[in-house]
Amino acid sequence: MSATAEQHRHSEVPNFTPVERAIINRLQTGLPLTRTPYKDVAEEIGITEQDLLDRLKALLANGTLTRFGPMFHAGEMGGGLTLAAMRIPEQEFERVTEQVNRFDEVAHNYRREHELNMWFVLATETPEAIADTISQIEDLTGYPVYNMPKEQEFHVHLHFPI
Repeated sequence: MSATAEQHRHSEVPNFTPVERAIINRLQTGLPLTRTPYKDVAEEIGITEQDLLDRLKALLANGTLTRFGPMFHAGEMGGGLTLAAMRIPEQEFERVTEQVNRFDEVAHNYRREHELNMWFVLATETPEAIADTISQIEDLTGYPVYNMPKEQEFHVHLHFPI
């Protein structure tokens, strides 16, 4: 498959039902801080809590959603957080991706159209553990990891309406 065909295949938007669209759009803004957050969101959308949970499980099971869960600010909790990048030859990309993704500390691993073509976030229990995790990734993969710690934080409120 050509690179263009591969990019197009990954950029296609599935045919979502109106309820699936409502769920995905609503959950991107977070859950309410109530005793019954799923029930409250379900009522907003006009479905039952069980229907919301079943559809959410199905979207995770079929790979439409790859993760659904809380976002913790590792730095605020005493941990370490950094953006990292790697330069991986195309023929090695899949193997290295699998190796990097084995680390519990790795999140948001994405391919980029750039000389540094693999980018991911490292979140560790302590700031000192960043260097150790980078070293372990380099030892396992055989490729250098470029550490790009945050200099300034911006709050963007990212949302992808579908």
